[in-house]
Amino acid sequence: MNLFNLRRQPAPVVDEAPLPAEPVDPLSRECLMPATQRAEQLFVRGQGSWLWDSEGRAFLDFTQGNAVNSLGHSPKALVQALSGQAQALINSGAGFHNREQLKLVNLLCQRTGSDQAYLLNSGAEACEGAIKLARKWGQLHRNGAYHIITASLGSHGRSLGALSASDPLPCNRCEPGLPGFSKVPFNDLAALHAAVDSRTVAIMLEPIQGEAGVIPATRHYLKGVERLCRELGILLILDEVQTGMGRCGALLAEETYGVRADILTLGKGLGGGVPIAALLARGSACCAEPGELEGSHHGNALMSAAGLAVLETVLENGFFEQVRDAGWHLRDGLSRLAGRYGLGEVRGQGLLWGLELPEPLAAEVVRAALLEGLLLNAPQPDVLRFSPALTVSHGNIDEMLLRLARAFARVNTAQLSRQRRS
Repeated sequence: MNLFNLRRQPAPVVDEAPLPAEPVDPLSRECLMPATQRAEQLFVRGQGSWLWDSEGRAFLDFTQGNAVNSLGHSPKALVQALSGQAQALINSGAGFHNREQLKLVNLLCQRTGSDQAYLLNSGAEACEGAIKLARKWGQLHRNGAYHIITASLGSHGRSLGALSASDPLPCNRCEPGLPGFSKVPFNDLAALHAAVDSRTVAIMLEPIQGEAGVIPATRHYLKGVERLCRELGILLILDEVQTGMGRCGALLAEETYGVRADILTLGKGLGGGVPIAALLARGSACCAEPGELEGSHHGNALMSAAGLAVLETVLENGFFEQVRDAGWHLRDGLSRLAGRYGLGEVRGQGLLWGLELPEPLAAEVVRAALLEGLLLNAPQPDVLRFSPALTVSHGNIDEMLLRLARAFARVNTAQLSRQRRS
């Protein structure tokens, strides 16, 4: 044997043992984009006006997802509708009809006096649809007019088109926005009239400006806007994403003002916590054609079943009277607190109220309320917003007022402490 001809065998390769991976927290917040300021609590269960966090602590919820949960958390009617529909049909596709879709649009049109309705996923999408309809109408009936006048501090959504119609401050780095919008002061009829020209196709307003600090339109103003639109032959668009679905003590806030819009948008409370919105049109504003509003999930059976359950519930006898009664109770309680603590105006309608503070301390009050087990919202630095479930009881309102008083006491104590240190 020639030992020099033997080839050395390579040493066997031994795989290195992998280093143990660091455990991944499935509830880490690191992967979530910071779209909004969120409290630290992790909520796991809700019922009616109450939420429970992962530590078992109960919180009285007077935001309800910014007026989204119109019937409160996990209402029986909505749970049953979703459960039953999920077992039958969820989404047959945008190119097909389903029963729930047709039932919902027919009931919406019947009870709002509208001629056509289209179902979407969010209030912002509904407002985008309203803008599309108005500009299409301008091409057909107003020599290509496309300009839409909105109000300063208005809020119509966070999609680019809806944002362009809104106050730019929430997303000023999204500029440039879409052209074709101008803004005039809210409740200023003369400024609105002066802004209309041959390019104007519509005026788009919220009956109550929620994000601006719960500022209602005056009856004189909204009636004047309607009259102006009729005289000049332009469209009136009312964004009822927050004020509709019984929030103001009627199915639509326009009813309480005695006006009638050409185009309406609904969202938030329509699904009772489920993402669905509606675009309603009347008369010649019904000008959409296939392909102009289409969306993959629009009008799917599951979401439509949710909207139908909520709509049928709020249309039950006595429901709106109950909302108005609870709203008066809430208003009176807030007015008493305002007098006790030297606060500002209490304004709103139905179960949508704002409490003005004499200083920009709303965020501090919200944090103090959280420590008292109360969930509130501050749309402006000096305004607290209250949008409880439309089914809220007088007892829950009274409990909220007690917790809010303790939150004010916390803030006052903190202020005195800061003054002493300075």
